[in-house]
Amino acid sequence: MVKDFYEILGVPKSASLSQIKQAYRKLARRHHPDVNPGDKASERRFKEISEAYQVLSDPEKRKRYDQFGSFDPGAFTGAAGRGGFGFSGFDFSDLGRKTGFGDIFDEIFSRKRRHRPTTAPRKGNDLQYVVNLSFTDALKGIETEVAVMRREACKACGGGGSILTGDTRACPTCGGTGSRTVQQGALRFDTECQACGGTGIFPGETCRSCRGQGSVPQREKLTVRIPPGVDNGSRVRVAGRGDAGAHGGPPGDLYILTNVAKHPVFTRKGNNIYVTAPVTVTEAALGAKLEVPTIEGSATIRIPPATQSGQRFRLRGRGAKALRGGGRGDQFVEVKIVLPKVIDESTKELYRKLQQQERWNPRKDLFRNL
Repeated sequence: MVKDFYEILGVPKSASLSQIKQAYRKLARRHHPDVNPGDKASERRFKEISEAYQVLSDPEKRKRYDQFGSFDPGAFTGAAGRGGFGFSGFDFSDLGRKTGFGDIFDEIFSRKRRHRPTTAPRKGNDLQYVVNLSFTDALKGIETEVAVMRREACKACGGGGSILTGDTRACPTCGGTGSRTVQQGALRFDTECQACGGTGIFPGETCRSCRGQGSVPQREKLTVRIPPGVDNGSRVRVAGRGDAGAHGGPPGDLYILTNVAKHPVFTRKGNNIYVTAPVTVTEAALGAKLEVPTIEGSATIRIPPATQSGQRFRLRGRGAKALRGGGRGDQFVEVKIVLPKVIDESTKELYRKLQQQERWNPRKDLFRNL
């Protein structure tokens, strides 16, 4: 029985080559053995579709088929015999390989990841650099010099990674079309040219200066402004001072990471500064004016009579500057009562008299219900 290849593909006899290809790809997706594992009917249907396509996609074979109404299957390379289309030489088990039958059907099913054109611009890598700061420098901000190892665009090739030879820019593998024809037995498909990544442009000879990378390592000294208010782990962005981009792409950025040392007196929590001020018993009992340090010099605070140890007093606007949004934090002064050393009998006598006069027990109310 003579097979009607046009009917198998579902196209009219006047169908163009693009219509035949479109119909074949649609049917091949549906009936491919890997899509329908173990389905004998789909496998037979796929053989018929492939046989019909190989005849109708070839102008000479199609002309012979249209003229005589048949075509000898044995003329197919890779046919299993005179009764149909064979699979010898094809490997359906590994569609992920870059060569062979699997690569062809990856193209059909659009599962293959397209190679990025070798000339596509790409942004350079971002870099990080750690700067050690004192507590005061972090609060006030400074300018400091850093030496960064970064990649600069290669001057020999202009950052392209290759040097053109001659006047032509057409890829010699595909002739500038960006695609090549792959034949597996009787199957023939157009796929992306691997030599030029589908661009059709010949990349030229690999640049010897950068070994094709488009950039070269270079040590650069930069003056960096650290803004006031940075804390431990803050990131300061220096735009455009990372690695150079590839093929005309923009450079990456440089990020300065701050490592702030501890202070012997001040403690920072967010934008607030904390300091502990020791006071005598009489200062706490009677009240006093205290001179305390701040990050911008000294300040005077007044503590009221009967001030307790651990009580805090606020100095508004004396903390760290906020990195975002402006404004400043506060400074908190915590009072700590310190007893004098008993150095002689007269001092002991004063404490004995105070003890006799003092009838208040601070623990009585606290422990009453325990």
